[in-house]
Amino acid sequence: MASVWEYANPKKFIETTDRILPWVAGLAVVTLVGGLIWGFFFTPADYRQGSTVKIIYLHVPSALMAINAWLMMLVASLIWIVRRHHVSALAARAAAPVGAVMTVIALVTGAIWGQPMWGTWWAWDPRLTSFLILFLFYLGYIALWQAIENDDTAADLTSVLCLVGSVFAVLSRYAVNFWNQGLHQGASLSMDKEQNVADVFWYPLIVCMAGFVLLFVALVFLRTQTEIRARRMRALLARERLS
Repeated sequence: MASVWEYANPKKFIETTDRILPWVAGLAVVTLVGGLIWGFFFTPADYRQGSTVKIIYLHVPSALMAINAWLMMLVASLIWIVRRHHVSALAARAAAPVGAVMTVIALVTGAIWGQPMWGTWWAWDPRLTSFLILFLFYLGYIALWQAIENDDTAADLTSVLCLVGSVFAVLSRYAVNFWNQGLHQGASLSMDKEQNVADVFWYPLIVCMAGFVLLFVALVFLRTQTEIRARRMRALLARERLS
């Protein structure tokens, strides 16, 4: 465990991610482009949904990352609360805009997918509603960081907000299981083979999901590096003003 906490050192984190980032970003591009081309151009139309089903290659991965981005922020926030490692707080801050964008993509593609299937762009379905609330928590989290000048105080308050918002991240994932009513279908991927989409859609979907995960990791690495450097700059400016 001692070796894990070495990466809480900002210098060590930047040095390590500088080596990893090009590989992660390259794999993200390859898997995303490959998965989307495979899914949109080389899979058949569904017998019920037609070509609309191909939105799955954007909707499912973005929804997955919208939820897991918040859960990653939760882990980073808990590390900050317990260990007071600045890199973890800054990583959570860095992930928030990425997660918010993923949530917007999921909401928009879900509406586009849902309109021909449900006959409406929006319904106050349990999963849709909890997902919208999750997006509002993302906005609140980002705004709270911006509103407080002291980084440590901002990290403390946003960590508490992250703990509260995690309830809606869990609801977004399991709302269909909690409530039987609602328009939203069950999970596209499941441990139960009978509930999975057909293999012809499943394989490119897995590639797209891998691409979104790698993209998220690359963006969080890059943004965390930026947050560390910005914090250093603010510290240097504060010292200059005092001197």
